[in-house]
Amino acid sequence: MAKTNPEQDYKQSLAIKSWAEEDRPREKLLLKGKAALSDAELIGILIGSGTVKLTAVDVAKIILAAVNNDLNELAKLSVSDLQKHPGIGEAKAITIVSALELGRRRKETAAAVKTRITCSTDIYEYIKPQLLDLPHEEFWIILLNRANVVMKKLPVSTGGVAGTVADPKIIFKQAIESLASAIILVHNHPSGNLKPSAADVALTKKMKEAGALLDLPILDHIIFTEHNYYSFADEGLL
Repeated sequence: MAKTNPEQDYKQSLAIKSWAEEDRPREKLLLKGKAALSDAELIGILIGSGTVKLTAVDVAKIILAAVNNDLNELAKLSVSDLQKHPGIGEAKAITIVSALELGRRRKETAAAVKTRITCSTDIYEYIKPQLLDLPHEEFWIILLNRANVVMKKLPVSTGGVAGTVADPKIIFKQAIESLASAIILVHNHPSGNLKPSAADVALTKKMKEAGALLDLPILDHIIFTEHNYYSFADEGLL
């Protein structure tokens, strides 16, 4: 464990206090490192400046309070949502949205290594970067080789808040052209409802039957929500 130096820490604190309010998070990052900053201070750096009465960090605290200090909820806000807060114009809102999108893409890049699917949890974690924070439904497929290693993941359709439609012909066309050995179906429920609809059940049954004829088995159909998932395979429906 690294030793602390009380005298040095005191001098750093004095140095930070000597800076203008707007610049203190930047100075703190330089002196103590990025991990020492709170979420509000990091967002304050993105914002750059506050209002006549509020510092950038104060504005950041107001924004975070509106989403219960949940960064996942913050990532769901649009540019127009952010502009409703004091001191946030279009440019600052775009900066915040862009920074959060980079964070999401970093997670996606980390998952880009070859992934072997062994259970429904593997599927959920693998597809999370694509479906987390979406306000609408999307339908994706994951194509696997004979060793159950992911070959690729592809969006099939995008819908509204209430649903999306997946065409089996398009799904099997993609799988055949990619020389896949198995298919996993995934779609999200932005509402958080894990219960499959009648359409979900009917599509899964149709896909299972067609996959058996084409020697392209459907290994699972996952209903994705922010905090949990429903697996057709785990529930004995495949």
